[in-house]
Amino acid sequence: MRGDDSMPWTHDYLEVVRALDLNLAEDRRSTLILDRMLKKQDLKPVEDLIRNRTVIVYGCGPSLENDLNKIWEAGIHKRSTSVAVDGAAHALLQYKIVPHINVTDLDGDLNSIVAANHYGSLTMVHAHADNIRAIVGLVPKLKGTVYGTTHSEPTEKVHNFGGFTDGDRAVYIVEHFKPRFIVLAGMDFGHLIGRFSGHYDAVKKPRGLRMGKYLIEELAGKSRTRILNVTSSGENIKNTKQITVERLRQIV
Repeated sequence: MRGDDSMPWTHDYLEVVRALDLNLAEDRRSTLILDRMLKKQDLKPVEDLIRNRTVIVYGCGPSLENDLNKIWEAGIHKRSTSVAVDGAAHALLQYKIVPHINVTDLDGDLNSIVAANHYGSLTMVHAHADNIRAIVGLVPKLKGTVYGTTHSEPTEKVHNFGGFTDGDRAVYIVEHFKPRFIVLAGMDFGHLIGRFSGHYDAVKKPRGLRMGKYLIEELAGKSRTRILNVTSSGENIKNTKQITVERLRQIV
């Protein structure tokens, strides 16, 4: 499921489309709408934040607050790149941490997404069939740097790095730019939904979590980049290494 700005029309891709009940025509329409709204942006600022660095991807699972508190107390956030998955930006801002990158389909806390962008976050807005109204309403309010992503065919200003849900897509984006390590925090993938997840469909959300976990496991099994997991509860994620925040502090 690696994008690299090419359309992955593979058997696996179509299986994901079926599993998540995606509307490809509306996904494409959303992508084109977002493309028209964005300025063309060089991806080098994203690469500079990620390449050869330790990058922590903060998910919106129930463990987020506990994981974030430990990372903050250990001072690891000062020595790593912070990537917030959608509403996780809200949690980071509560700790006075401005995420370097915010990967979002705009269903998390919108005030926090706008605030993070205002304070300097690079916001990567995902286009899909269900968020056209949010794109039209919110993207004009993002006055800082905004990039577009899609799981449909990419355009000049909307990229396909791979991944489908915010969490796994954030990991795919980071892996694309060759970090030193990828660290997962707040990535539970269990039955409980974290309070920073924002609005969600009670039927689609569990499917998305299962697929997100599978896609991260698939990437971790193929990537040359080591993926570590400091999430304090939740599901085991295959092909990643579970470590403590204390151990992370020693290696960062």
